Amino acid sequence: MAVDIYRDPSRSAVERADDLLARMTLDEKLAQLGGVWITDLVADVRFDEAKARERLAHGAGHITRLAAATGLRPAASAALANAVQAFLRDHTRLGIPAIVHEEACAGYMARDATCFPQAIGQAATWDPALIEEMARVIRHQMRAVGAHHALAPVLDITRDPRWGRVEETCGEDAYLVTRIGCAYIAGLQGETLEDGVIATAKHFLGYGLSEGGLNWAPARLMPRELLEVVAAPFEAAIAEVGVLSVMNAYQELDGVPCGASRSLMVELLRERLGFDGVVVSDYFSLATLVSYHRVAADRGQAAGLGLEAGIDVELPEHDCYGAPLREALAAGDVDPALVDASVRRLLLQKLRLGLFEQPFVDAERAPLVFDTPEQRQLARTLAQRSIVLLHDDAGLLPLAGELQRIAVIGPGADDVRLQQGDYHYPAHVEVMFESQGDLPAPTPLVAANRAALSEQFPPMVSLLEGIRGAAGSAVSVEHARGCDVASDDTSGFAAAVAASKRAQLAIVVVGDRSGLTDDATCGEARDRADIGLPGVQRALVEAVVDSGTPVVLLLMGGRPLALGELASRVGSLLAVWLPGAEGGNAVADVLFGHAEPGGRLPISFPHSSAQLPVYYGHKPSGGRSHWKGDYVDGPTTPLYPFGHGRGYTSFAYDDLAIEPAEVAAEGHLSVSLTLRNTGARAGDEVVQLYLRDPVASVTRPVAELKGFVRVHLAPGESRRITFELSPALMAFHDTSMELVVEPGEIEVMVGASSADVRLRGAFTITGAASPVRQKVFCSDVAVA
Repeated sequence: MAVDIYRDPSRSAVERADDLLARMTLDEKLAQLGGVWITDLVADVRFDEAKARERLAHGAGHITRLAAATGLRPAASAALANAVQAFLRDHTRLGIPAIVHEEACAGYMARDATCFPQAIGQAATWDPALIEEMARVIRHQMRAVGAHHALAPVLDITRDPRWGRVEETCGEDAYLVTRIGCAYIAGLQGETLEDGVIATAKHFLGYGLSEGGLNWAPARLMPRELLEVVAAPFEAAIAEVGVLSVMNAYQELDGVPCGASRSLMVELLRERLGFDGVVVSDYFSLATLVSYHRVAADRGQAAGLGLEAGIDVELPEHDCYGAPLREALAAGDVDPALVDASVRRLLLQKLRLGLFEQPFVDAERAPLVFDTPEQRQLARTLAQRSIVLLHDDAGLLPLAGELQRIAVIGPGADDVRLQQGDYHYPAHVEVMFESQGDLPAPTPLVAANRAALSEQFPPMVSLLEGIRGAAGSAVSVEHARGCDVASDDTSGFAAAVAASKRAQLAIVVVGDRSGLTDDATCGEARDRADIGLPGVQRALVEAVVDSGTPVVLLLMGGRPLALGELASRVGSLLAVWLPGAEGGNAVADVLFGHAEPGGRLPISFPHSSAQLPVYYGHKPSGGRSHWKGDYVDGPTTPLYPFGHGRGYTSFAYDDLAIEPAEVAAEGHLSVSLTLRNTGARAGDEVVQLYLRDPVASVTRPVAELKGFVRVHLAPGESRRITFELSPALMAFHDTSMELVVEPGEIEVMVGASSADVRLRGAFTITGAASPVRQKVFCSDVAVA
């Protein structure tokens, strides 16, 4: 008996997809265009066949958040995924498997999965290889439980810390975002998709540059900035690592919501940038075309706009792409060919994932790849390398061995929840309780999620616990909370000040509470007009400083905080971001000198909220007030610039060589230097290469990051670092909006930050202005 083509693994994915599409009814096609919440398929956290017969009668494109929404542990989560796939195979006409999607911004967002630092902390490592290693862990954990599609990474450029989702991004610079993002995608998708997990580049496009730092607000972007800065990480992700999924942004560009923009999602994304994967909608974004943006009269019209814009799959569930789309098709308002095109793209993805041959996983073995000692060590290393020493003017760090009494003060000192971001698992369990009135009914689903919350999933190490462990039994470590994150209650100040007076050193831990609930001070939809310390935390720091005890101040949160003159009043200041499960150990490692604070800022720290936005790569006319320079009441420069970070040793930059001095547009050149550790300790330095086109046919940024490398050197050790460049790195859109490389001098700046340039030179691009035939996204670097 002949095997159906779509079931025959010896045939190509294209042949199989075309055969399957030809067999499908309209109901079966529409079922592929959306997700089904796992909570609609379970009763008492067990697969419910009666519910499945109702919700999966014609199949499903995606299953939404199987592990994240149930609170199940890996073995049970895998077994549930198997049950869903078995039902689809055995009880639907065509037996099409579903893709299970989950969140994975800072680790697989599921119970018992390894909790890594939030994305902004990942970027602060300036270590793409480490991020790729982290993403491989996420891939193994997701695949083990039958999940195939991660809604990460975030490739948004952001320059406004008022925006609550800054923590999910890699910061202000397109080059850094590109390198960190591509590393994540490579590690997640793997060498072959049969063993990989689909990565989702989001949010296309401009989401992180909204008016006033407000979530979902319009983005004011000009064409060059859109193409050269905001789209650059997406373009690289498509060209370099073949990202398989893209998610639309919520906001509008020039009057057109991204999810309804054919010019953005088809003409730019698919036709110009070459994306050929599946576009998934951000959650509920098609419905916002009716209720929020008001460009569609009803959900049927919204469905048509979405399909015309190339949105293939509606997430998290069928809203517009269900009955409203069916009605619009019947009325002749939507072209059926659009449905076929989207279904075909999704079927191709499922075939390339190998789901038709192997939709099941070994549930008993799933826990073996969850939160292993090796994975915990990786989380600890990543957290260590993300910590940025902003200053140590008093020379307090690393902590001296003669310390006998330490006070650890502040709301973040002994609260592991504050070490986690809005896309760590606790935040999503919390928002589920908040949105459903705290779910008072004692159902098994509620019990599973409450248990997960109480168990911290996985176990976390607080900063206080880490410091006590590193200090040892001979050191007295006294703790006083002082205040809460956002409360006005100062009743704990007296105990905090008293503890600091009894100590030789006070370690004060303050910052934000990240999440999605109303009590969160950063995270999705938790935007702030004032990015100073929330509540009375600033007053707490001032009170401890006034006690006369030397202060090491730790900022723990997902965004730069504006400290103004307070920064200069503390002896040492560190940004520890949202460090995840091993945050306590990692911070202690750095404080006591067992690890180097080698992180560097992925985003500038402002003096005050009134400066925003403030970023290094502005145009020649930006970043200052002509002709005086500063504001009347403050500086225009940041408190700490992009790329900034100190360490426990010192480095010398010498012997800059640029060869050749003149190069054609299609040629190559090298920029070399010698880096030497001139201090008494081993340490890390992040060598940063910036270029500038000082005279061009259109204005160009005052500096552009075009290469970096993190180097570890022993005392007295030196290494020769060579960046291999193409002049095409300096391509831009000229007055005719053609992408060109123009002749002329290019300034070279190498240093320790965007404002700490140690070596300067130049090379000249010769010849005439040259159209770019092959886009170049990065430089290569060698350390010898």
